[in-house]
Amino acid sequence: MIILIQDPVAKAEMLIRKPAEEVFEAFVDPNVTTKFWFTKSSGRLEEGKRVRWDWEMYGVGDDVLVKALEPNRRILIESADGTTTEWTFAPRSERETFVTIMNSGFTGNGDEIANQAIDSMGGYTMVLCGLKALLEHGVVLNLVGDKAPDAHVKE
Repeated sequence: MIILIQDPVAKAEMLIRKPAEEVFEAFVDPNVTTKFWFTKSSGRLEEGKRVRWDWEMYGVGDDVLVKALEPNRRILIESADGTTTEWTFAPRSERETFVTIMNSGFTGNGDEIANQAIDSMGGYTMVLCGLKALLEHGVVLNLVGDKAPDAHVKE
């Protein structure tokens, strides 16, 4: 049996070769975000605002609360399950931004917490890869929808 000394934090990072303003806006503006992550949103991210995100192909969604929004620097949200996700945007040059996403607050037994953190890290890595393809090359990869095609809701 493994006993956790500290709660896991999922972390995903990626260099995006675009200015911080453009990368930040991609997560704030659902017109952009829906091209690489969720399929539907109730609106732009604004500090103190609750926003609904849906992944229609899976029939799931999340109500998130925007706890902090520092333009071009940081986004902090709390999901309906009580987990928190923080994005930080570190400019490397006028045309490069290093994005870090950290997700924490997982609950359950040790195995469940570890599995949630691993799944989160993989999911956010995929989100960053989709963002990179979209912003740098104008390509919509449909990574999130193609990850689990057998889980799609049948109409």
